[in-house]
Amino acid sequence: MIVRLSAPLLLAAVAASAASAQEEDRAPPQNARSLSEIVALVEKRDGFRYVDEIDWDEDGFWEVTYITRDHAKVEIRYDPVSGDPK
Repeated sequence: MIVRLSAPLLLAAVAASAASAQEEDRAPPQNARSLSEIVALVEKRDGFRYVDEIDWDEDGFWEVTYITRDHAKVEIRYDPVSGDPK
């Protein structure tokens, strides 16, 4: 009986471990600009007030959410290598 209960738990642990390994592979490329350079580009945008959130998305772009002086919420994606908005 104990063996039957342990097998599903073992499979769940292996699946969780594999998912964790995939998460680690999502790092920016070696030739990417630093995050501070990307933030500096955002700070230069017209009407910028403050950065609300930054995330590395599943497509390989920096996704930045910032707030403008008139309280608008702006979401923009940046290419990590060129620093160009997408």
